[in-house]
Amino acid sequence: MGFLLSKSLDANMKKQQEFMLHNARLQMERQMVMQNQMRERQMAMQMAWSREFLKYYGTFFTLASLGLTAGAVKARRPGLVAPLVPLSFVLAYQLDTGYGTLIQRMRGEAESIMDSERDRLEMPHGMPTFDSVEKERRARSSLGSLLER
Repeated sequence: MGFLLSKSLDANMKKQQEFMLHNARLQMERQMVMQNQMRERQMAMQMAWSREFLKYYGTFFTLASLGLTAGAVKARRPGLVAPLVPLSFVLAYQLDTGYGTLIQRMRGEAESIMDSERDRLEMPHGMPTFDSVEKERRARSSLGSLLER
């Protein structure tokens, strides 16, 4: 009789463990999907910001180019167009960020770094563990209770 009961309890415990593992997996998948969606939204916002900034900067660059070129021709001083050189680099960067392949090149470089320079990505004192977080939480909790007294 005890053997049958023990066998039944073992089977129920195994089913419970499988159920818990399945739920943990589902929760992890949901978190990963949510984090990826948040990352995609942040990247889209950055690209949208860059495109919007480009509109304003492009207008400024056009007006500055026309004004400096007209001033250089009228005053016969070609040095007046010199500021257009650094301004054109900023314009090219903004164009590449908003409409070019900068994101793909950055992703490729990041993948290369992750593959060949893994040691540069290590966190100081390593990855946080449950024990280290719990120790910090307890220290702050006891410090807060001491300060209230």
